[in-house]
Amino acid sequence: LKLVEILDAKTKDKLCFLDKVEPNATIGEIKSMFHKSHPQWYPARQSIRLDPKGKSLKDEDVLQHLPVGTTATFYFRDLGAQISWVTVFLTEYTGPLVIYLMFYFRVPFIYAPKYDFTTSKHWVVHLACMCHSFHYVKRLLETLFVHRFSHGTMPLRNIFKNCTYYWGFAAWMAYYINHPLYTPPIYGEQQIRLALIVFLFCQIGNFSIHIALRNLRPPGSKTRKIPYPTKNPFTWIFLLVSCPNYTYELGSWLGFTLMTQCLPVAFFTLVGFIQMTVWAKGKHRSYLKEFRDYPPLRSPILPFVL
Repeated sequence: LKLVEILDAKTKDKLCFLDKVEPNATIGEIKSMFHKSHPQWYPARQSIRLDPKGKSLKDEDVLQHLPVGTTATFYFRDLGAQISWVTVFLTEYTGPLVIYLMFYFRVPFIYAPKYDFTTSKHWVVHLACMCHSFHYVKRLLETLFVHRFSHGTMPLRNIFKNCTYYWGFAAWMAYYINHPLYTPPIYGEQQIRLALIVFLFCQIGNFSIHIALRNLRPPGSKTRKIPYPTKNPFTWIFLLVSCPNYTYELGSWLGFTLMTQCLPVAFFTLVGFIQMTVWAKGKHRSYLKEFRDYPPLRSPILPFVL
């Protein structure tokens, strides 16, 4: 049996001493024991590490496989209040859906009183509303039924940051698209038709990638595998790109920009592209680090470019 002591990573104060810990105990189990003596720090709030400034240990790491002596010394950091990923996603995606519809129906106090509850004479405005709503309903359903989250929680402060981003942009875009003075795209029907095809193609593609990624990870596990193309042609882009879900997401918003020809939409697309590129590069790097046989042809987000 091992002795485990847990010190505060900042002050080095001893917080907890556990005797008679099984050598095959996991970090997750040690977190649960620590939680019993410190109820304010539930396991999701805890970061346990071997070095005060080191990386957090994974919940599935086993005590006897770690470089520790008979007395294992760990350092604890409080990650702050946590909230589940599902809750964050449902909140940040319900907002844009509802907010956009408020502008679409022109509820009072948005535009001049004479426009209250009137509808636009341009069919592209109604199409744009359908596309925007479809996108966020899709995201909500994927959050509930498709995504498997490797991390259960994130810091509570993130929900405020994320909601400001999604809700704010939805209001800004919707204000202009549904404005009584909005003018349709310059090339008219052909531009709108092409944009709709791009949008729908990329939505199907994005969904296909999410299904392929879900099927890589068996329920309840955290195993990581290299994603490869499946029988679904929309997944064949995996031959060239590490994160095609972001590639298709970018394509969807480019389609929506082309459809509405609206500057705030173009700006949202650009900001989203920059953020997704950061995520894709990080994911690409972790694939290269984890898998020595990772396909060399792949780029993070744009084939051969980025």
